Amino acid sequence: QVQLMESGGGLVQPGGSLRLVCEATGNIANINSMDWSRQVPGHSALERDMVASITPQGATNYAYNVRGRFTISRDDAKNTLYLQMNDLKPEDTGVYYCHVNYVRATKGWTRYNGDYWGQGTQVTVAS
Repeated sequence: QVQLMESGGGLVQPGGSLRLVCEATGNIANINSMDWSRQVPGHSALERDMVASITPQGATNYAYNVRGRFTISRDDAKNTLYLQMNDLKPEDTGVYYCHVNYVRATKGWTRYNGDYWGQGTQVTVAS
């Protein structure tokens, strides 16, 4: 049974920093990518926006509005994913989810992907 558990959210003033942590339990094989996604108030789970992603090879990608402020990293020995968030802005407010996309099955040339999501951690940036 795979579980993703986020922590590190909270209330912070503009310009402040937070470090989100996602601890994975269970075995996840054939990972395509891992990422942090944000769901803002009033939006559904289908409208979560990818904030930062990282591949097993270490390639990273960031949403344009967090580049230079956020850094995604992982510790494979600890099965942990991190998101360092600096210079936080009110528009960074939302629930941040840890997400893993993996290959669930293959049939011939076709790959069937699956997703694991954590329960989310609230980040609020306000004066």
